[in-house]
Amino acid sequence: MRSAARLVAPVALIVIELWITIAATWLCVASSGRIVDDEQMPDGSTLMVLGSLVYADGTAGDYVRGRLDTAVELYRTGKIGRIINSGNGSDEAGDEPAVMRAYLEAKGVPSGVIVDDPEGLDTAASCRRAREVFDVGSLVIVTQDFHLPRAIALCRDAGIDARGVVAGCDCPSWTLVRNHIREAVFAGPRAVLSAVG
Repeated sequence: MRSAARLVAPVALIVIELWITIAATWLCVASSGRIVDDEQMPDGSTLMVLGSLVYADGTAGDYVRGRLDTAVELYRTGKIGRIINSGNGSDEAGDEPAVMRAYLEAKGVPSGVIVDDPEGLDTAASCRRAREVFDVGSLVIVTQDFHLPRAIALCRDAGIDARGVVAGCDCPSWTLVRNHIREAVFAGPRAVLSAVG
């Protein structure tokens, strides 16, 4: 009995490591060759900018600001037909899409180019809604490098021909490290469950 109990922890660790490895492999395969730059984007592309922390005063946080600045640069290439701001539109979350819209408009992106998705509560929901609500067949996702493989994989799983552009980020180093760890250990494995669920 005691020897069986001693096996539980090592077996659990093996299962967790295997699950993390499966998730990392799936994300790598699903996003391989799909991270592009502005020269590789077709004319008339739809961008999807994924939401992140915004503040109560309507200011965009570091991560979402980096995504929006990248979206503005891409829009200025003349290749972008539509920008979907997908995030949490609740008052408690600061209405991410509204803040994102105001930021883009202040940078010169016309209001008619921007579409708000206030129910993109997580990456899987943003992808699913892009397909089901906004009738998107292909798009270019804008988010940071640690998030991009998962976003591409989930959008492809939702039936979208997805590519991605790495957003810049003037972010504290410790938050970047934290987010890389979170993606590898938690978000990636959870994405596999979303895909098979």
